[in-house]
Amino acid sequence: MLGCSYGRLFQVAIAGGSYQEGLTVHIQGVPPGLLITEEEIYRDLLLRKPGQGELTSPRREPDVPVIYSGVNAADTMPGFNNKGRTNGTPFVILIPNLDRHFEHIEQYQLTNRTPRPGHASYASYQKYGEWDDAIGAGFFSGRYTSTIVAAGVVAKRILKEHGIEVFGYVKEAAGVRAPDVDLLTAKQKVETFKEIRRRHDVIYDWVFGEKRITPDMRFLQKMAVLAELEQRLIQIRAESKPMDIDAVRKEYGIHPLLNCPDPDAAEEMYKKIIEIRDQGDSSGGLVEIVALGMPVGVGEPMFSKLDGELGRMMSIGTIKAVEIGAGYAVKDMTGSQCNDQMRVENGKVVFKSNHAGGITGGLTTGQPIVARLAVKPTPTIAKDQETIDKVSLENATLRAVTRRDPTIVARVWPVAEAFMAIVLLDQYMMHLGYRALWAK
Repeated sequence: MLGCSYGRLFQVAIAGGSYQEGLTVHIQGVPPGLLITEEEIYRDLLLRKPGQGELTSPRREPDVPVIYSGVNAADTMPGFNNKGRTNGTPFVILIPNLDRHFEHIEQYQLTNRTPRPGHASYASYQKYGEWDDAIGAGFFSGRYTSTIVAAGVVAKRILKEHGIEVFGYVKEAAGVRAPDVDLLTAKQKVETFKEIRRRHDVIYDWVFGEKRITPDMRFLQKMAVLAELEQRLIQIRAESKPMDIDAVRKEYGIHPLLNCPDPDAAEEMYKKIIEIRDQGDSSGGLVEIVALGMPVGVGEPMFSKLDGELGRMMSIGTIKAVEIGAGYAVKDMTGSQCNDQMRVENGKVVFKSNHAGGITGGLTTGQPIVARLAVKPTPTIAKDQETIDKVSLENATLRAVTRRDPTIVARVWPVAEAFMAIVLLDQYMMHLGYRALWAK
C-alpha cells in the first residue's frame, strides 16, 4: 500500500488497521533533546478516542500509546541528563487495539458483502480483492486517525517551542452554526475543554494518574499493563463517576462533550445531533483550525504552496472540502472587499482584515492561519440503503448493525489540528533551512 506517509523534513509514516493488533506512527525529523512522554501524547488521543458518550461510537478503545523507539534508554554517560530524551533517530509510537471482540468481528463479517454507501468499502474491495482488510473497515476506518493525532502532538510541541500554536474547534454541526468568536477567546476555550476532558477521563486516571505506566518502565512492562487494561475496560468504566455536564458548563463556560467556543451553540448542536441519530441517521458539520505565531514567508511557490499543502487535510477520511480564510465566500466579493489592506503602526505591518487566512501566494503573511474543513455525515447509519453484493454483483439492501458515530464532527477536530501542525512544521523546517543559507 502506497500513500501512507507525508513530509520532506518532518516525515510521518503510519500503519495498522481497525481490527489489526494496533496502529503505528513512525516519525523522522524529530530534533534531539525533547522530553515527550506517553502521558503527553495520550492527552490529545483522549480527545479523539471513541466510547465517550452519545456523540461517539460505543467502541471502548482506550488509545493508550507506547513509545517504542527514538529516545535514550538511560543517561548516556556520567554527568549527562539525557535519559528519555529524543536522540534524533526515528520516533516510533504504538497504539494497540484493545476492544476487538468476536461479536463485533462477526457483525462485520455478516455485512461485508454489502458495502456501505458513502464508505470506501466498495472501492477498497475492487482495489485489494479478497485480501481487503474489511473487518472494521481496516485502514479506511477512523481508527487510523489516532496515528495522525499522535504525530501531531510531537509536531505541536516543536512548533510551540518556536512560538507557534495550533488549535481547533467545532464551528458547525448538524446545521447549527456557532457565531464568530475572537481567536484568543476561542484558544482559551479550547484549552479549558482539553483540561476538563483530561480531568474526567477514567483511563487517564487509571493509567497515568495512578502511575501504572511511567517513562522508566520497559516496553514489556507497559504491555503487561495494557493487557490488564484490556481485561478490565468495562469494569473501570462502570466504576467511574459520570460527569456533571451542567455543573461544568456553569463553572467553566464550555460544553464538555462538544468543543465549540460558544456553549449555547454547542448545546443546540448536541440536541440536533441526537435528534438526527434517533431517526437512524447521521450528520456532518464544519471544524475550524487556527495557527498563531507563524512568521512571514513560510511556504514554497508553485506545487508546494502552503495553502495547497493544507488542502492535504482532505486526506482525513471524512473531510470533503478545505477552505482557507474567506474560502468559498470570495466568489461573492469584489476586490476591494476581499483584499486585506495593510498599514504600518508603531513600526509594524498590520492588516485590516484576514480574508486570505494568513496565506498569499502560498506564503504566510504573519497573520493567523485559518482553515475550515467540511465534515460529511457518518456513512454508517441505521436506515435501509440500497447497495450491492460486491461478490455476486446482485442488488441488496443494507442496514448497518456495527458500532458507529452519530457524527464525526465531535471527534475529527483534534485530527485536523494535528494534521495542520504536521504540515506547518514540515514547511517551517524547510523555511528555516532555506533562510540559513543566506540570511544574515
